[in-house]
Order: sequence, then C-alpha cells, then structure tokens
Amino acid sequence: MAVKKSMKKATAKKAKKKAVKKAVKKAAKKKAVKKTAKKKAVKRAAKKKTARKKSPRKPSAAFMKPMQPDAALAAVIGGKALPRTEVTRKLWQYIKKKGLQDKTNKRMIVADPALKAVFNGKSKVNMFEMTKLVGTHLS
Repeated sequence: MAVKKSMKKATAKKAKKKAVKKAVKKAAKKKAVKKTAKKKAVKRAAKKKTARKKSPRKPSAAFMKPMQPDAALAAVIGGKALPRTEVTRKLWQYIKKKGLQDKTNKRMIVADPALKAVFNGKSKVNMFEMTKLVGTHLS
C-alpha cells in the first residue's frame, strides 16, 4: 500500500510540473504576441503620420483643360472655353436660377427649350446622365 501511495504522489507531482510548464509557455507566448502587436501598432501609427504629410490632392489635368462648347451649350453657359468642372458648375447655376429641378426628386432635371437642345431632345434627365450628355457638346 505504501508503494501505491508513493506512486500516486509521484504521478501527481509530475502532472503539476507539466501544468506549470504549460502555463509558463502560454504566458511567454502571450507576451510575445503582445510585443509583436505593439510593434505593429507603432509601425501603423508611423505610416499614418507619414501618409498625412502628403501634399493635398491635385485635380486631374484632363478636367482642368479648357474645352470649347458647341452652339447649343454656348446658349446656356456662354461661348468661352472652360474646364469641364466649370461647365458643370455653370450648368447647375443655370438650372437653379431657372428652377428646373424636379420638386419631388431633386436628382431629376426638367429641361427648358435651351437645355433640351443640350440634352439631345430629352425633357427629363437625371443629374448623372446630364454630365454624360454635356460631354458630347464639348470639344
């Protein structure tokens, strides 16, 4: 009986040692993971700081190139060569001045006779289609 008790104590001690070793390994892994996570966070923060130092976004040269409107579009915005961005801005000024936006759906533009010529005869156009149609009148 004494032998059995001593054997049980020995196996219990071995089991405790194994459990302690596992706990130590887990703790070491967690520390390593935390350290690498901290390093990654520091690197990300450094990248963000350098990204913020970039110069402000510049407009595309293609949008800023002056384009000559044809006769139909010139009747609405004028005959002077303008960049595409200015053409769109002047069109919106005209639309708002004349009150040509649909009252219920502000994205729709109701064309008057001058705009009908620009919109290729369409009486109602949505604002995204408008820029597409106006592009055909610029050269």
